[in-house]
Amino acid sequence: MNIPKKVRKAIIPAAGYGTRFLPATKAMPKEMLPVADKPIIQYVVEDAVSAGIEDIIIVTGWHKRSIEDHFDYPYELEKRLQEAGKYEQLEEIRKIANLANFHYIRQKGPLGNATPIWNAKHFIGDEPFLVLWGDDFFDSVPSRSQQLINAYTEHGGSAILASMRTKNPEDYKRYGFASGKQVHSGLLEIDEIIEKPGVGRLNSDFAVVSGALYTSEIFDCIEEAMKRLEAENTPRELVYVDALNVLLERKMKAYALEIKDGKYFDCGNKLEYLKASVEFGLRHEDLKHEFAEYIRKLQI
Repeated sequence: MNIPKKVRKAIIPAAGYGTRFLPATKAMPKEMLPVADKPIIQYVVEDAVSAGIEDIIIVTGWHKRSIEDHFDYPYELEKRLQEAGKYEQLEEIRKIANLANFHYIRQKGPLGNATPIWNAKHFIGDEPFLVLWGDDFFDSVPSRSQQLINAYTEHGGSAILASMRTKNPEDYKRYGFASGKQVHSGLLEIDEIIEKPGVGRLNSDFAVVSGALYTSEIFDCIEEAMKRLEAENTPRELVYVDALNVLLERKMKAYALEIKDGKYFDCGNKLEYLKASVEFGLRHEDLKHEFAEYIRKLQI
């Protein structure tokens, strides 16, 4: 039996413009929007680190410098906190830079969410790796990343996609959906995957929503999908589902894994972002009681 390689690396695509959040994202990356007192992308990084990820590759654009600053050592801020005797905040700030080894790549290539994965090819080599989007996350125990790695260790495969179960008609317009053979409760061996299929096109309730684990075979599949897109000469984006369809054509195994014991937060959606802010505000140790009382008094 082949023992799967240890998963040590994660790619976080974070080069999008965040147009749905304008004007807030005119000068601030959407990944840096706060949920309670932490930016969205920090929840994503902490999810990866909880599963033993050591290297985080963040794929950015020219307007995302504040992400790099957030995970750096802010010497001036540390000095001021120390001088003010704010040692708890100082410790919290220092922990952020020590979460992992951070690497940054500027996105190059065709538009679409497969491109940032392909951009990180030289960092990954032939290792398995996670892809976690910078503007959504699961809050679960075990973490989403740990559940993906556990499934890979047990079942192998070339791709394992984090999923949730839903039959909401609106979700069929927002997410990719996968169908196939159920291996066991919550794990699907994928036969077909369609990006935003709409209601009725695919008989499945497995919405592929938030990150994945891949082996290095996906890079060749992305390159093949890129060639096909160029040959089509049609104005559409290169999406990761294109590469997954190439992978399936080549008879490689891909799975959809329902993330258990948690909740999905799609912070790339304005309404869902507001819901996440309220929910995490109500969980916050220093804020929850006063915040809950404030919400109870609101006249809506």
